[in-house]
Amino acid sequence: MSQNLARPAREPILNIPAVVALSIGGLIAIHALRQFLPEDTDFRLIIDWAVIPARWSVAYGGVEPQEVLDALRRATPEGEASALFALAQFVLQDGEGRPWTGLTYALLHGSWAHVLINSVWLAAFGTPIARRCGAGRFFLLSAASAIGGAIFYTYMNPLQTLPMIGASAAVSGMMAAASWFMFAPADWLAEGRLPHPHERPRESLFDIVRNRQVLIFLAVWFAANYLFGFVQPFGVTDASIAWEAHIGGFVVGLVLFPLIDPLPARQTRISA
Repeated sequence: MSQNLARPAREPILNIPAVVALSIGGLIAIHALRQFLPEDTDFRLIIDWAVIPARWSVAYGGVEPQEVLDALRRATPEGEASALFALAQFVLQDGEGRPWTGLTYALLHGSWAHVLINSVWLAAFGTPIARRCGAGRFFLLSAASAIGGAIFYTYMNPLQTLPMIGASAAVSGMMAAASWFMFAPADWLAEGRLPHPHERPRESLFDIVRNRQVLIFLAVWFAANYLFGFVQPFGVTDASIAWEAHIGGFVVGLVLFPLIDPLPARQTRISA
């Protein structure tokens, strides 16, 4: 007896939403194009479009340029002082805040390892957000998390004159947003079928802090931030990771997601 069984459709190897693929492609393309720029042009691009906390502090925080220079002089070894002092003077000379850098810094990266690592994490955590929320809210969450990361990094390092770049804060916001629903226990899922991760009901904050999987995930995430920020293992980064920006982006993603989530939160079950 023969059976006419429908053959299941093949899943694509890279099954990610178009908006996530375009975002990753854009980040990689920008970094690739920078490889063809003259060194002085690329330097100016970084200075113009990266977040430099001292620039914001002078423009918006009431800090005097001389205060930045004095702090730099005290904190920098003599052999390195001249170059960093010249950079600080160059950055602060026009007194402009360049507020748009709170977004544009996320489009730039310090190395191929930097952009590829962020792309992997963006694919992992941006995918469920894009499928659940759509392209518009995906970009809103990314932008808000990037801005939040830039602000918190500046708050923690108000006199820093070195540029801060990378999409890590935006990715951290995606991680935080996904933690609201990615780890929902099985008995909280829709009845009749097992929903995809992005279809799961959003937990309450009280339930999140009791969810062991979420706590393990957060512990690993914070440990990874510490490891890459202070230890820099295996030579995968060119400079210290801006862990403050990661935390700022994460907090923004955690707070903002319930406000933009198109799906209702899980209904509390009341037992008779």
